[in-house]
Amino acid sequence: MAQLRMTTPRLLVLEALLRDHERESYGLELAQVAGLEPGTIYPILVAFEGAGWLRSRAEDVDVHAAGRPRRRYYVLTPAGVEAAGAAVAKAAARRKAPRTTGELAW
Repeated sequence: MAQLRMTTPRLLVLEALLRDHERESYGLELAQVAGLEPGTIYPILVAFEGAGWLRSRAEDVDVHAAGRPRRRYYVLTPAGVEAAGAAVAKAAARRKAPRTTGELAW
């Protein structure tokens, strides 16, 4: 499984996906939960899918009857649940780690 560089937006998406990791969510919904713009979230979802962390499927709907575009639904793979949990935990540990001021301790 691919290692991905974790940025704040990627961590926000992982947290949104982990809220109910067995439930399929569509991109705009994930963007709203993560507090990101739709244009930001789709490249992140593509990267996670390419790494094997997500799988997706296109909605089977008549777009004319629904009056909206077809949605793509995403769900974490078992490997993605593990990787996402580890990435979020690592980021949380980094936030709690004591900061150094650059001064030498004598």
